[in-house]
Amino acid sequence: MDIDISSLEAKVERVAAFCEELREENHALRERITKLEHEKQALAVRMTTARERLETVMDRLPVE
Repeated sequence: MDIDISSLEAKVERVAAFCEELREENHALRERITKLEHEKQALAVRMTTARERLETVMDRLPVE
């Protein structure tokens, strides 16, 4: 009986530790998603700026 309880206790501890690892990983992934979303927004702004500058340069070119 004691062996069964000890075995069960060890399994519960492993499950609890695994759950904590998953929580930490989930938190890290959420932070990464947030960072990547900000980077994506910054890149979109840079692309828009570059496109606008390119259109301005193209408008200044003489028509052949």
